Amino acid sequence: MIDDIRKKIKNNKLGILGEYKEASVMILLEETNEDINVIFEVRAKSLRSQPGDICFPGGKKEREESPKETAIRETIEELNLKENEIEIIGELKKFVTPYGLILYPFVGRINASHINPHKNEVEKVLRVPLKYLLNYNPKLYNLKIGPIDKTGFPFELINGGENYKFREGVLKEYFYIFNGYTIWGYTAMILKEFLEVISD
Repeated sequence: MIDDIRKKIKNNKLGILGEYKEASVMILLEETNEDINVIFEVRAKSLRSQPGDICFPGGKKEREESPKETAIRETIEELNLKENEIEIIGELKKFVTPYGLILYPFVGRINASHINPHKNEVEKVLRVPLKYLLNYNPKLYNLKIGPIDKTGFPFELINGGENYKFREGVLKEYFYIFNGYTIWGYTAMILKEFLEVISD
């Protein structure tokens, strides 16, 4: 019996417990004569998810893709680029969100002379100088997350019942402002990680 358990544990695929969707984003850098720009997208107002928000190129991972392939494919589709116009520099720590999503951030360099974004997804391209971002002190707001709706919860099955002290998590929300645009949410969190890595 123990040998059967040992065999099954040994052959068990490791990963993250639970069901997660996966997506990749690309921190795309553009060299100019004066500086390096970070390329952001202003999402089209017609999109169902996060219309008008500022984000990195990226999207949902398809089944057989690697996270890197997803980042490249989504960047090509959204910005109408060719594969040889993107050079992958590396990747950052993956981000497991509290809402069932794993985000894989990659850093790339664009070799195209111009960008003509796909208008159904991208309203416009926002270029932000890297120097500006490195010197910017973002506003931080600690967003509490935790149990909210307790309707129907079987309190009778746990010690303490309705007085049980549920844990509350905190999601750090950073806000970067540039020319009237606000960069926040997961984009700002990944941006901050990138800026800290290159600053060190």
